[in-house]
Amino acid sequence: MAEGSVAGLAILCDRQGLVSQVLCDDLGLGSRIRAGQPFEALLHPSSIAKARDFIARVHESRAAFDWELDVPVADDVVALHFAGAAVNDHILLAGARSTADVARMCHELMAIQNDQVNALRAAVKEATLGNGLAAAVQRDRDEMMRLNNELVNLQRELAKQNAELERLSRDKTQLLGMAAHDLRNPLNLILNYSQFLLEDGADVLEPEQLEFVTDIHAASEFMLALIEDLLDVAAIEAGKVVLRPARLDLESLVRRNVAHSALLARKKRIAIEMACEGTIPEVVADRSRLEQVLSNLLSNAVKFSSSGAKVTVRLAADRDGVLLRVEDEGQGIPPDELEKLFKPFSRTSVRATAGEASTGLGLAIVRKLVEAHGGRIGVESELGRGSTFSVRLPCAPPAHAAPARRDGVRPRADDD
Repeated sequence: MAEGSVAGLAILCDRQGLVSQVLCDDLGLGSRIRAGQPFEALLHPSSIAKARDFIARVHESRAAFDWELDVPVADDVVALHFAGAAVNDHILLAGARSTADVARMCHELMAIQNDQVNALRAAVKEATLGNGLAAAVQRDRDEMMRLNNELVNLQRELAKQNAELERLSRDKTQLLGMAAHDLRNPLNLILNYSQFLLEDGADVLEPEQLEFVTDIHAASEFMLALIEDLLDVAAIEAGKVVLRPARLDLESLVRRNVAHSALLARKKRIAIEMACEGTIPEVVADRSRLEQVLSNLLSNAVKFSSSGAKVTVRLAADRDGVLLRVEDEGQGIPPDELEKLFKPFSRTSVRATAGEASTGLGLAIVRKLVEAHGGRIGVESELGRGSTFSVRLPCAPPAHAAPARRDGVRPRADDD
């Protein structure tokens, strides 16, 4: 495609999902998408089952929109949003980094196809072709025009679906925020009163009554944590999260959080160790939000590790920034469930080793906060061996340079 166009992938497949023609490959996948290759061969193993459902949906409904599939590109794995449409005996598949990018890419593809139609029309008019060849050219021109119409319809449907998804997302975010805010005060009251009864009423309560109060206190603690997570999700998705960035000594911050989490891990006889490779440069980040990220990753590592295991936190720096890795020796996560980890309310089949409760929101919040800081988060896991969560953050600029603002993150009032 032309310079400045949307980077993405567009291919024609037969009804079995085998590649027939590559219309656009701005991702540099090369030989991995040659004719005859199955579409799912382009994808990360964790997305193969989902891709089959995607193809089936296209067959069933003639079109499918906004399916997120992971595609290995160079040394990275990129999440692409795919749309698909049935075109006679073929399936047109288009993927880009967002639903809006897919729509724009389809528009660019239409322009390319229109150029081809015009060229064919001129050839028919100017060349002295035999009747058989002229008929073949006419059929090609008609096919191009039909394909253009399919692309136009796909673009319109994508725009319609995108607008509806945005509206539903806004409504959901508003409802979550309102419900969570209204529930927080009564839950705080229940938590405080149950704490009072445990501290001052333990001598007068019957054993059964004390057990009831203990259960009430534990349940209200969990519910309040869930409410706080819901408020975080609502604020992040509404673009209202406020970061107060400052230059931070990341190594010192991580060591302090590791020491705090190590005290809690002792209850399960789990050791938390820290390994630092070389000098770690400063980062520009919101201290409390970064501690929230660390707390979630460390508590998850402890939660899904068995007694006697070890959790290792590693810090290193390279030209791409600072890399934080949290490695556990837990149960590991099935490959086909990895894509669930960073989505709100999605849970895997892996269960906490001591029955600890989970809201299903922690890692979704972690991902949003890391990305708000201009960073990236990833996970590697092997069943029976454990998991490693990696967070990469950009290094702080030189002390004399002001940190750049990032879209979607509001500055403090004193920065205005």
